[in-house]
Amino acid sequence: MGVSVGVLDHFNIRTRNLADTVRFYEDVLGLEKGARPNFAFPGAWMYSEGKAVVHLVDISKTDEPQKPDSGVVHHVAFASTGFAGMQQRLKSKAMAFDSRQVPGGDLWQIFVTDPNGVMVELNYEAAKEGGVVAPAERRDDVGAR
Repeated sequence: MGVSVGVLDHFNIRTRNLADTVRFYEDVLGLEKGARPNFAFPGAWMYSEGKAVVHLVDISKTDEPQKPDSGVVHHVAFASTGFAGMQQRLKSKAMAFDSRQVPGGDLWQIFVTDPNGVMVELNYEAAKEGGVVAPAERRDDVGAR
C-alpha cells in the first residue's frame, strides 16, 4: 500500500485578537465561522466550502506572546475563484494587497495579510476567470505585501 501525505487540511493561528481575526476571515476573505469542538480554550473555526480550513486559538488570557507574523511559514494559499470580485472586495475594505501573474500566465495571485501578520495567497486559474484582465495589466491595487 502506498503512502501519501495528502492535501493541506487546515492551518492554525494563535492570536491575542480573536474578534478582528474572525472579522478578517469573514468580511475580507468570505470564510464562514462555524462549528468547533468544545475545547478547553477559546477560539473559532473558519470554513470554506463546508470545510474548516482556518483554526483560530484565542491566547489573550494566557501569558503566551503574540508572534508578529507567521514565523518560518512564509504564507498560506487557497485555490480560489472570482479574481475580479476579490480585488473589488479588498478595495472596498481599504485592504492593502498585491496582485500578480505567475510567469507563464496560467495562474493569477492576490496576496493579503491578516491582522496577525499571516500572509494569505489566493490563487486563481486564469482560464476559469472568464475575460478578466490579467493582473500584470492591472495597476489599481490598494497596496503591496
